Amino acid sequence: MEYLTKEKFEELELELERLKTEGRKEVTESLKIAKELGDLSENSQYIEARDEQQRVERRISEIEQMLKEAEIITKRPKKRDAVEVGATVEVSRNGDTVKFFIVGSSEADPVGGYISNESPLGRVLIGKKVGESVEVKTPSGKTKYQIKSIS
Repeated sequence: MEYLTKEKFEELELELERLKTEGRKEVTESLKIAKELGDLSENSQYIEARDEQQRVERRISEIEQMLKEAEIITKRPKKRDAVEVGATVEVSRNGDTVKFFIVGSSEADPVGGYISNESPLGRVLIGKKVGESVEVKTPSGKTKYQIKSIS
């Protein structure tokens, strides 16, 4: 299952549509031009165009699969008893308070406050309640987080 916000779902739909139309058209044109150059076995332009065609088709397949398996999560605050995908979690760490929005792995952006449910921190937070503490092993050692609020 792929957890996606509505915004990410719509962004992927647009990317898929663009790849199926413009992406495929560009690749077809590149292949046509490369074929006109002659011997395909030693034609680097043709080889590059075929590689691009494979990349486009692979991305189309990947997006289609993600959208098919997607579960839409919302950013709307709601009363939550425990941390789950779609929750905003406020934690304290070394005296600092930080907020994280728990998302699926394809939307993770730790610097922007979006952490994946599959990340080390996301995994230990899932299912925890306000007041509970978790510990995460990081490259610089263990870091302890205490859950202040969940919405």
